Amino acid sequence: MNVDFQRPFAPPDGAQELYLVRHGSVHHAVDGPRIGRQNDPSLNEHGRTQAAAVAVRLAQEPISKVYVSPLRRTAETAAPLLAARGYDAGVLDDLREVELGDWEHGELARRAGNGDPEVARVMRAQRWDLIPNAEPGEAFAARVARGIGLAADAAAPGEIAVAFTHSGVIAEACRQVTRSDGFAFLTNSNGSVTRLVRMPEGRWVLVAFNETAHLPREWQPGGAGGAVR
Repeated sequence: MNVDFQRPFAPPDGAQELYLVRHGSVHHAVDGPRIGRQNDPSLNEHGRTQAAAVAVRLAQEPISKVYVSPLRRTAETAAPLLAARGYDAGVLDDLREVELGDWEHGELARRAGNGDPEVARVMRAQRWDLIPNAEPGEAFAARVARGIGLAADAAAPGEIAVAFTHSGVIAEACRQVTRSDGFAFLTNSNGSVTRLVRMPEGRWVLVAFNETAHLPREWQPGGAGGAVR
């Protein structure tokens, strides 16, 4: 078989393509809304701009199904795309952010801002479950694997499924696909697009990570903006 490795990658027949979109920037969560043990802030002005840019980026894509997590920031990020396409989103609980236990509700950001050595320890070990009462690593990995599998199941031949989710989920999905270090892909930006393909035999392929060309320059990596978990 003659294979041209310089041709752009195209999913083969029987493959399923999944786009993971990180939600837009949010209001800082300290004592704000919650779902269970987790923060549930809404998008801020920057996040709404990012959501609109994502809708433009995906406007011409052949989308089979759109999913969001139960946390409002994903639904708000998906809203411009859903309105433009006339779609409804499915909700996948498996794609909600990792539970940070005692460091929810702004505690992680506060500790990081104060240079807490415990934050440095978590980052060195690349394990969220070192945080007191955080979600166990194996449980988080299992639900992310289940969630991306369920989302990819909705991708019809020649089309894609889109899941609006969170930085920790995207990082964990990419870790599983590439067998990398735990936090290797934690640098995904608000409003970014990451593209995965599940091949016919079940093997996952990372096609693109952290696409941000559709975002305003200040909200791309190296710009003047910032990111909020």
